Amino acid sequence: MRRTTLLASALTAAAALSLTACGGDESKPAAEVSGGTATKSIVTLDSPLAKPDLVLTDTHGAKYDLLEKTKGHPTLIYFGYTNCPDVCPLTMANIAVAVKQLPKAEQKDLRVVFVTSDPERDTPAALKKWLGGINKDFVGLTGKFDTIQAGARSANIGIEKPVKKKNGDVVSTHGAQVLLTSPKDDKIHWMGMQDATSDNYTKALPKIVKGQNP
Repeated sequence: MRRTTLLASALTAAAALSLTACGGDESKPAAEVSGGTATKSIVTLDSPLAKPDLVLTDTHGAKYDLLEKTKGHPTLIYFGYTNCPDVCPLTMANIAVAVKQLPKAEQKDLRVVFVTSDPERDTPAALKKWLGGINKDFVGLTGKFDTIQAGARSANIGIEKPVKKKNGDVVSTHGAQVLLTSPKDDKIHWMGMQDATSDNYTKALPKIVKGQNP
């Protein structure tokens, strides 16, 4: 259960169980992900997954229908939260670096969506401020936790409701994989694992935006 293979059945099962605990005891590693030792940093699924069917609230306070707004566009989807001390900001920063290497037309076509796993604290304003420091074109979404959790689980990404510890720390546990969808069929064909670097995404995105295997 703590090993990820390139077979879709094993990968998707591992993705649902590979959770990152953020905001815990800083004397210990802030992230422990069972899928982090995958053979490849960007993995191609043997069987594509359906994109999460989510209708949430964006950073402008408007309704955002994920399926409708991203239809026909190459899309990256990540579940995390703005108070994460390490994994979430690093992942989003790595993606931002790679996106900047794409031609302007492909940058405009691409959708990068950050869905909070901590909606109680991640208001539209909080998401806007946080993402504005990474890439102002990235979409931030919030809403009811149960809705977000169900959407994540539909794509085999596990998230758990944030828990406040006795010392005041809030621990939010979420899957560390980035869902990568093809513009050709709007399905998830690839996953970026936790150890994926900006170089990995820089090499993969030019093909992914065209619906090709990286």
